[in-house]
Amino acid sequence: MTGGELTLGAVLARPEEWEREIAVQAEAAREKIAELTALLDGFDTSAEEIRITRKTLLELPDPPPPVPPAAKLPDHPAYQQIMTVFTAADTPLRARAVCEAMDVEIAPNNINNVRLKLKRLAERGILAETEQGLSTLPRP
Repeated sequence: MTGGELTLGAVLARPEEWEREIAVQAEAAREKIAELTALLDGFDTSAEEIRITRKTLLELPDPPPPVPPAAKLPDHPAYQQIMTVFTAADTPLRARAVCEAMDVEIAPNNINNVRLKLKRLAERGILAETEQGLSTLPRP
């Protein structure tokens, strides 16, 4: 035999090597398939959870509109007296009538002061001005 000739054993060894290489590649492909299958299962699970979350959110009732905070009455005692007058009154009142109900002297300066206070209370939503100069408690 010369160095360039192949023996029967050498020829039979090559297919065995190929078979081993193919088996290694097949095992690597199986591992890659298992890894991708697990990844795909994770995506499917996440997508299903998102669908369930979306469905749940769509079924939730709309929240009620926020309730505005109650208007705070100024601390001055005159405002307390004015509110007492309006609580007892069953009709809208003008500044002059409020002065009379509070036993305040009917003078232009006093009427103007009460009128300004009525305007402030109306701006804060504590009183309602039904028409110019005519105030009442707001209706619920």
